[in-house]
Amino acid sequence: MSDTEVSVVEEEAVEKTGLSTAARRKQKSSRRRHSQRYLAISKPLNRSQVYTLDEALTKVKELSKTKFDETIDIAVNLGVDPRHGDQMVRGTANLPHGTGKSRTVWVFARGERAKDAEAAGADVVGAEDLVERIQKEGGASCDILVAAPDVMALVGRLGPILKQKMPNPKAGTVSPNVGQVVRDIKAATRIEYRVDKNGIIHAAVGKASFSVENTRENFLVLLDALVKAKPSASKGKYLKKVSISSTMGPSLSLDLPELQKLMERA
Repeated sequence: MSDTEVSVVEEEAVEKTGLSTAARRKQKSSRRRHSQRYLAISKPLNRSQVYTLDEALTKVKELSKTKFDETIDIAVNLGVDPRHGDQMVRGTANLPHGTGKSRTVWVFARGERAKDAEAAGADVVGAEDLVERIQKEGGASCDILVAAPDVMALVGRLGPILKQKMPNPKAGTVSPNVGQVVRDIKAATRIEYRVDKNGIIHAAVGKASFSVENTRENFLVLLDALVKAKPSASKGKYLKKVSISSTMGPSLSLDLPELQKLMERA
């Protein structure tokens, strides 16, 4: 086909759909593709339905039928604009029943704090030597980096390499008590949350194998932390939508008025 013929075809496509052939191809390729299993379990669901927390947790457990223990995740749409620094929502929460996940932790510390971190189960502990290792490898092959305040001037050199993995006081990963931070992380009770560019918090609140009661307690502790972290610059409705899902399952929307009542009782 000549360039002229291609141009004519594309013009006809624009007239019919409002999109060029290239744009339609891009749109089609960007559509999310789900597995047959996902489509099968999603089909009977009424996607406009909202669930109480206990109903949603029970349903999510019922829909989790994979061979592995799926993670239970929540997505919280917040009434914030993360493009503004004074509307950033970021912090940590200690879940009473943990997340069921084990994590690799590296710690920047010296002296007694280094010994405390090692005793708490840190996978790697160091100072100058750890900085050199990360520079040489071009990154840190761990889940979380923790640092004592007195070594942050040293760690600061790694900003361009570590980026979002960089230890941060707001995330609770810069602390004089590095041993306790490591223990919390290793016990899988401590989670970090951070709003994404779309104003959504994604976080894990347990595993499909957890009881509804334990997942419920974890969920309410995290939601309470998010509410307390509301920026003063955020105006209007703060909790706009809350959804819950398993790793491989569909998301279920939660009843916001019911959540508000549960939090008032807690």
